[in-house]
Amino acid sequence: MHFLHSNLFPRLAVRVAAFFLLPLVLGGCMSVAEMGETAEEQDVVTIRVMSYNIQHGRGMDGQVDIRRIAEVIVREEPDIVALQEVDRGVERSGGVDIPGKLAELTGMNVFFDRNIEFQGGDYGNAVLTRFPVLKESNSHLRMIREGEQRGVIHMVLEIGGRELVFMNTHIDYRRDDSERLKNIRQFREIVETYEGLPVIISGDFNDFPGSRTHGKMKEDFIDTWEAVGEGDGFTFRSDNPDRRIDYIFLEKGKGLVPKEAWIPETQASDHLPLVADIVFEQS
Repeated sequence: MHFLHSNLFPRLAVRVAAFFLLPLVLGGCMSVAEMGETAEEQDVVTIRVMSYNIQHGRGMDGQVDIRRIAEVIVREEPDIVALQEVDRGVERSGGVDIPGKLAELTGMNVFFDRNIEFQGGDYGNAVLTRFPVLKESNSHLRMIREGEQRGVIHMVLEIGGRELVFMNTHIDYRRDDSERLKNIRQFREIVETYEGLPVIISGDFNDFPGSRTHGKMKEDFIDTWEAVGEGDGFTFRSDNPDRRIDYIFLEKGKGLVPKEAWIPETQASDHLPLVADIVFEQS
């Protein structure tokens, strides 16, 4: 297996926030052992999530370059990556197994499932992760008219002895939002099957902040960018971004707290990636 970066060993992303320990150090009134106990009592794990529509690896220069996509991912050091528009064995991307290649180049586990057959191969979504995967599935989304079959991946990951549901989707783009709203109802049905586990939903929602799609998601989820991002958060198109359609949503009341969000600059796809650090608290 070939790695692009030496810092890619699977790791529990225990980025314990420095502000928990700094007052203890400055106060000079607590031993190292006591500080360790305090950190354990806080039981805080920070995970880094990326959502990235990779346009089957085709950059704004028109070239399909999977290594370039991998370099974007490696540079940001995410623990979980939601990928949309992923080809496996498709003619337009040279017949490459893109999810397999990205797993090899990043040193991460991968789950891919197709939503449609296309040009001799499979097209769908994928998730890369450093964490152990306990369950993995892909549900086709209900459609109300002819068009591209969409899907939502849902997985159970083990993080620091706890379980987290991670979902990745890419939903309909048309002006009429009826199908997107129907998809969100289906997301809720899927969430309910996981019996109270905390949920992160990432992906390309093809709709804007303030839309009915956005409003329905916000009934049960925190929009990470809205909570902690700075600026407009535009992710499309990567050469001149003018809209925010890619999201990382955190289920409310389940110990998931947005800490920081940013958008790396790259033209490796027509979308920009969205990255967020999320505090996963013991609930």
